[in-house]
Amino acid sequence: MKIYTLHSIQKLPISREEAWNFLSDPKNLKVITPDYMGFEILSGGDREMFPGQIIQYLVSPVGGIKTKWITEITHVKEGEYFVDEQRFGPYKMWHHKHFLKSIPGGVEMEDIIDYKLPFGKIGQFTHPFLVKPKLAEIFEYRRKKLIEIFGEFKETENEPTLKQDILN
Repeated sequence: MKIYTLHSIQKLPISREEAWNFLSDPKNLKVITPDYMGFEILSGGDREMFPGQIIQYLVSPVGGIKTKWITEITHVKEGEYFVDEQRFGPYKMWHHKHFLKSIPGGVEMEDIIDYKLPFGKIGQFTHPFLVKPKLAEIFEYRRKKLIEIFGEFKETENEPTLKQDILN
């Protein structure tokens, strides 16, 4: 059983509270998702985030094929972190941790996603040329969109504003 990990860190020149208010609102996921994915919330995104919240989406990750994605918010610590887990959707497993940390001059957002692909060896075969580049593209879009909305973090020497790795 092959489990992959995407790890991304981005810094923004806003307060942790402002970042939390934006990122914990399910409606804003559409804002930071590429338009070609046809992201649409079907239900569950109309309340403030809480543990046990079920959110249903439609997405078109590949070739315009619509896929239903159902996630559950499993953990929430107001202003610090939340976790969403796929219950049904395109992955065999999807566990996404979102962390926020105040830093001098802004906030550091850290995402850690552990995921498993469906279809066994066939799914693993597609990872390097289909899934991994698609996730990198989606997170790069998100990075640019967040800079467009909130501005660019003024980094100090030797402190990059983005770190992104898809491991395995």
